[in-house]
Amino acid sequence: MRILLKFVIDCDADAAWRALHSPAAVAELYGPLMRMEPLAELPPTFAPGTDAPVELSVAGIIPMGRQLISVSEKRLTDASGAPVRIFRDSGIPLTGPLASLDVWDHQMAVSPAAGDPTRTLWRDRLVIGGPTAPLLWPSLWAAWQWRGVRIRALAPTWAHDPEPAA
Repeated sequence: MRILLKFVIDCDADAAWRALHSPAAVAELYGPLMRMEPLAELPPTFAPGTDAPVELSVAGIIPMGRQLISVSEKRLTDASGAPVRIFRDSGIPLTGPLASLDVWDHQMAVSPAAGDPTRTLWRDRLVIGGPTAPLLWPSLWAAWQWRGVRIRALAPTWAHDPEPAA
């Protein structure tokens, strides 16, 4: 089963790519509805090969279980020749209701928006599988809609001014 999002955000693709690698920015995507707490010290950035266990809760009150974030990435070129960077979390829910899933494959792709390199085309795809996937899909779909709202709201904050010239 799949959940897909596709929209344009108000920051450039480099800023969006940096945000995908930032544990703090990723945690903000779910707030204040969901809270993501690390179970071990997180690296300053999620790099390929990172395996990071986190605990998820509703508003920091209702435990939702532990999740392993397992990072990989790849770079492609789309049909127009624009670069596409894909951040993949192929970790898996370890405990809680989502642990009943056999498949968890979350990919986020960023590329410059057509005609406006100051904006980013964001694509988000979650693939889940297992006997409970049909039961969990509606809740995850709702959570992904919230993610979409949060990504669009937070994206302008991801950009930063360049260092002044010497």
